[in-house]
Amino acid sequence: MTKSELIACIAERNPHLFQRDVERIVSTIFDEISAALSRGDRVELRGFGAFSVKHRDSRVGRNPRTGEAVSVAEKVVPYFKTGKQLRDLLNGPEPAPAPAEPAADPTPPAS
Repeated sequence: MTKSELIACIAERNPHLFQRDVERIVSTIFDEISAALSRGDRVELRGFGAFSVKHRDSRVGRNPRTGEAVSVAEKVVPYFKTGKQLRDLLNGPEPAPAPAEPAADPTPPAS
């Protein structure tokens, strides 16, 4: 789904809102998430997931064509971890663990 498709879907579900207002709302949400990540903050949307940034150290990589060593600079990359509710929606709820069998009594029965 593209941003314009998301805006159209939200506008369709909320006929009391103008499409330009929905577009402004969606853009504002994305801008705020981007601004928070650029500050190094974590953005958590309960049930959906969490956006954060990860730092990758500089390293020596290889050019796949020539095999020549190439220096790769340190960088910061966005990271998204899905929430449990979204994972369950996509995969179905995880089955409950089987009950543990009772441990055997180490004492011999009295005769």
